[in-house]
Formats: sequence, C-alpha cells, structure tokens
Amino acid sequence: MCDTLIATKLATSNGIAVFGKNSDRPPNEGQHLAYFPGAQYSLNSRVKCTYIEIPQVEKTHAVLLSKPYWMWGAEMGINEHGLVIGNEAVYSKVPANKEPALLGMDMLRAALERAITPREAVQVIIDLLEQFGQGGNCASDGDSMYYHNSFLIANADDAWVLETVDKQWAARQVRDVYSISNCLTLGNQWDMASHSLVEFAVQKGLSKSAGQFDYAKDYSDFLFTNFGKGRTRRATTIHQLEQTKGNVSVQSMMGVLRHHNDEHFDPQTSSLTSVDVCMHAGFGPIHISQSTASLVAYLDGDTPIIFATGTSAPCTSIFKPMWVAPFLNPGPVPTAQADSTSLFWIHEKLHRATLLNYPERLKAYASERDQLENKFTQGALSLTKASAKERADFSAQCFHEAAQAEAEWLKRVEQIPARKKILNTSAWNGFNKKAGMGGR
Repeated sequence: MCDTLIATKLATSNGIAVFGKNSDRPPNEGQHLAYFPGAQYSLNSRVKCTYIEIPQVEKTHAVLLSKPYWMWGAEMGINEHGLVIGNEAVYSKVPANKEPALLGMDMLRAALERAITPREAVQVIIDLLEQFGQGGNCASDGDSMYYHNSFLIANADDAWVLETVDKQWAARQVRDVYSISNCLTLGNQWDMASHSLVEFAVQKGLSKSAGQFDYAKDYSDFLFTNFGKGRTRRATTIHQLEQTKGNVSVQSMMGVLRHHNDEHFDPQTSSLTSVDVCMHAGFGPIHISQSTASLVAYLDGDTPIIFATGTSAPCTSIFKPMWVAPFLNPGPVPTAQADSTSLFWIHEKLHRATLLNYPERLKAYASERDQLENKFTQGALSLTKASAKERADFSAQCFHEAAQAEAEWLKRVEQIPARKKILNTSAWNGFNKKAGMGGR
C-alpha cells in the first residue's frame, strides 16, 4: 500500500511543482537511496531488470532512486532532468501475471533512465508494457505479492497519471493536484488509452457495454481494493491537497505524508482494519506493510531538490535534502536483516522503540524533529543558485545532524515506560525475530 501525490505549479505557493510519495512495503525490507550515473551503451546491448532482460538504449540519464534492496527497479525516483515518478500497486478482476516479466518498479526506473519529459515517460512505460508485459513476484524473503501498477509522473511543467491492468492502460494529464493510491482512479475520462481497453472489458464481462464503461469501477477487484482502503486513503490525500491548493509547499506535502486519521493515533490500539497515509505495520493481514521510505521533490526546473527520509515511518523520520548531482551516498545498502551501519536499520531502533509507547515517546522528540527539518528545508531552498560543492556540503551536514539527533532521541525515548499490547507486540516480535533484532 502506497500513496503518491502531485501539486503542479498551478497549485503551489510559489509556482514550483511539489511531488510526494510514501512507499509502503514489508517492514523488514530495507530500502535505500541509490544513484546511477548516465551512461552510453553499444548497439544491441541488453539490461537485466529484476527478472528479465530487455534491450538497452544507447544513452541513459542519471537517476536518484529510493529502491528496495533486492530489485533492479525502484518505488520512486528522479532523474537529472527533474523528471520524477512514483508507482502504486493496483488490483483488478483481471488476475495479475505471476510469470517473470517487468515489475512496475522496473518500468519506473527504465522511464527515468530513458525519458526527459512526463509525456515521454508515459510512452516509455506503455512501450515496455505492451512489448514485455508486467508480472512476477513483487516481494522478497519468501513472501508473495502480485499486482498491476499505476504511475504518477511529473516535472516542473507537466504531470500525468498512467494506470495499467495487465497490458491495458489509460493515461490523463493532471492540471493542478492529483493523488493515486492502491486503486484505479480514471473512470471514463482520459487523454490516451490502449486501443482495446473498453472492448476487452466488455468481452470479459467486466462492463455491460461500451456506453456504460467505467475504467476504475469495471476493472477494479473487490477484495484488495476495498480492504486495502486505497479509495479511502486517496480521498484523504486529495482532500488535503484541495484544502491547500494554491498554497502547497514542501512542508505541507511532508505533512500529508505524515497524516494519521486519528488525532490521538496509537498503532498499538488502532483498529485491525484501519489504514493511514502514514502506514504502520502491526497485527493482521491488512497491516503486513508500512511506510518504509518517503520522498518529497521540489521540482525547480534548474535545481530540483529531493527531500528523502531513507527510513521508515515519516512520522518518526526526518526528511533530508539531496540533489541528483552531486549525490551524497547515505551509506551501505540495507537488506532484510538488521545491521548497525545502514541508514534504514539504524533508524529502525528509534522507530521500533517509539512504537512501544507511540503517544508519549513520539512527543519526546516530535517538536525537535519539526524544527530540525524546517532548518534543513529552508537551508536547501536557499541554495538553488549555489555551487554543487555548497549543496553537497549542506546535504552532508544535514545527514550528520539528523543522525546525531536520532541517536539522542533514542536514548530519550528509552527512558519512557513502554506499553505493550498483546496483538501488536506479538506481530512486532515476529518482525523483529525475522530481522534478527530480538524481541520487544
């Protein structure tokens, strides 16, 4: 379960587009920030994606990705031209392909490496989808997840939503604000679509007739679309964007990604069927994933800024500024096993400690988190005309200060008594044991 949002330049406070995404994945699946430089390739070269090989293009663009450790592709990313993409799992009455093909995350990375504009990226994904198809297991470490994909694609001047079911697809240009979640959103309005989108639905009995066709209604499944509450989460994010339309900022986008439905939210006592934008894992089949990484992109056409957590649960994390070039390497690649060196797993100590008494332990550092993050944000925004070295130095300082702060906060929260609830504690004991972290 994920949520991806865009406020185009028509909807922001200063005419610069802002993109945001939470990547919801298994709680022990390390996700990291990775940079891949642009490159030239010889004729007939091929590239190995997660499961299959595809022809390589002659020239690729440099990309900064937030990606699960085990796959070739990424959950979200931006390229050197300021093109940003996030993807979502969507579920359909049409079964997802379980045979090895391209993951949605593979298509996302390929589009960033091969396209400059959002419209070009849409075409890259369409071409790959129609030639190679989407499919294969989207999980690792013995788990199984199979789904179709939707994408939100943007740059400083344009934005598109692209929704796919197997090899069928529809795409629409975004005017001001839009969000996607784990549900199809395009009803009967789109700017482009696969030639058999409607005909296929009628032939398969998904739609009564071409005149009554509704993409989101007719193709969506009942179980995963409803129990994953993609429509509910999307309604929340759209409402948040609409409320601030004309005044959306980097900070307000971060706020949406941290949103909990309950003002007095506590993951240990929340309903077994509750699902928030800031998603927390816990007991039950709906809570098997959580927000394992978050990213906000300030799409300044000259020097776009990436504010990324590189860590799980944005409510316990700090968004830190980065630039595609020069790229600051945040450290070793995490895996599904806890370690003491990667950014992801170092933060997990604070994150998982906070969950043991979320209301009181988060309160112990939330205001400092906001103050530090605001300092980082304002500092980064002031460097749009700075040299590459100045930006790199500032980014490095922010990561250093964030690490120091989180280490102090961990000591602080551990002094606050834990409150363990049986079901939630049982679930996290299982997650921790599997990651080699011990019990709670």
